[in-house]
Amino acid sequence: MIPAWLAFFDGLIAIALALAGIVGAHYALTTPFLGFQMLVFGFFIGVLGLLIGIIGLAVTSLMPSRRPARPRAITGVILSLIVVLPIVRIIAMTRQYPAINDITTDTKDPPEFTHAQEIPANQGREMKYDASKYASVQEGAAAYADLAPLKLEGAPNDVFKRVWILAGEIPDWQVTYSDPDKRTIEGIATSTVFRFKDDFVIEVRDAGGGASLVEMRSKSRDGKGDLGVNYRRIRNFFTLAQHRRSGATPAP
Repeated sequence: MIPAWLAFFDGLIAIALALAGIVGAHYALTTPFLGFQMLVFGFFIGVLGLLIGIIGLAVTSLMPSRRPARPRAITGVILSLIVVLPIVRIIAMTRQYPAINDITTDTKDPPEFTHAQEIPANQGREMKYDASKYASVQEGAAAYADLAPLKLEGAPNDVFKRVWILAGEIPDWQVTYSDPDKRTIEGIATSTVFRFKDDFVIEVRDAGGGASLVEMRSKSRDGKGDLGVNYRRIRNFFTLAQHRRSGATPAP
């Protein structure tokens, strides 16, 4: 039966595209963005396979002569769901994040990159914070309501040293530039699966009274949105910095 076969083959193609995209990007066989596009294409093929599979199941249930094709329709539905369900879950968990990919703890006076522009991969990219494009969107999104500079006790120079050491210890982070005089750190964060590379900058500012403010900005190189990755990167780093100061170990 045609729907059953179509569902079966769509499910196989969806899984093949998803795996090829993930493996290809992770092991640098493709660019991260191409690998991600392959996954997205596999998702849409999976949705198509799921719909056709449901049609196939309905037909094989209503028409006894078509029941021999039912296992293929079931297999197609299962294969499609393997690709579709995880992505639907990610979409549901990240839908609160608007389609921006440059996040900062201070939209009025954001940390600015001074070295990232010199990295070959950033040639031709605009690294200056575009407040007209990002600020109002970030400020209006409930998902970023708790994002603010991190206040730590200690003189700015001492806090900078702690922050610099911590940034250098994080897996998949590469510190590419530091300026103790300006108390600024820049680096590249690489995502776990697709190996996307995002740029980040951290500044330590004097908060007065023997305290310091840690400001951070994280900017994606690819795509329009970031599914909340830059926000979580900042929040996770601040959590580590707070626990490092207190001597506690954050829960996994």
